[in-house]
Amino acid sequence: MNNIAGDRFEVFSAGLSPNKVHPMAIEVMKEINIDISHHTSDHLDDYLDKDIDVVITTCDDANESCPFFPGNVARLHWSIDDPFESWNEEESNIQLFRDTRNKIEERVRSFLLSNEI
Repeated sequence: MNNIAGDRFEVFSAGLSPNKVHPMAIEVMKEINIDISHHTSDHLDDYLDKDIDVVITTCDDANESCPFFPGNVARLHWSIDDPFESWNEEESNIQLFRDTRNKIEERVRSFLLSNEI
């Protein structure tokens, strides 16, 4: 989002089970000259007392597990498959990460153009 929208938004990554950034995600973002090697994902609880305007969930499990966010928050859900869950030892898994990257970029651009909030 920051690379497309500039400083229009302050963006955070959080979840119920935060993880490190997958090395293949770092690799596919590097292909488009974006360095996410320093990015982190925090626990959702870290943001419950923050003044958040928009919450976007990208995985269906998170959408079901976290049906609301406290406060006056615009809540959006973008159903995007987790590339790691589609992992296949016999296929080129890097393409799964590219596809996910491209879907997220598409949704971000659409969001910015349509003012979904």
